[in-house]
Amino acid sequence: MGIHRLNHAVLYVSDLHRSVAFYADVLGFRPVPMTPDGFRGAAFLQAPDSTNDHDLGLFELGAGAGRSAAGRSTVGLYHLAWEVDTLDELAATAERLAAADALVGTSDHGTTKSLYGRDPDGLEFEVVWLVPADRLDDTALAARKRIGRLDLTRERQRYGGQTRGGVGISVPA
Repeated sequence: MGIHRLNHAVLYVSDLHRSVAFYADVLGFRPVPMTPDGFRGAAFLQAPDSTNDHDLGLFELGAGAGRSAAGRSTVGLYHLAWEVDTLDELAATAERLAAADALVGTSDHGTTKSLYGRDPDGLEFEVVWLVPADRLDDTALAARKRIGRLDLTRERQRYGGQTRGGVGISVPA
């Protein structure tokens, strides 16, 4: 099975309108009118610049739904990672997440520069910029074996804020 990319994710949420607003306002997803007629409690969203039919499906369970215990007391998905095109876009996303009190961490994994967010239901996600293949060096490759503090200012100076990430890795060169 040759996988090209993650096409979409589906999440169970407690409050559909709150979740749609979060993903739209903070991450720029836009609703896609594809909910089947007569079906309530679902929304489908597409990420900015995506060519997918939809990137995120949200299914409402209601206010009585408990928070996910995955990784604490049950098995389950830890997070999904969405890739952005530039470090400038990653920095802008960090600002939006922080303003929404949804930024829970950052990491420098050498070859990837990551933000970690949490949606209104406490579901975690990652937003990542990948070092382009032609910019990978021994330092970046060696740093994959540790989790460092992300310094976006330094990374933008090193790689350029508008340098397209993932070229030659997740995007054809």
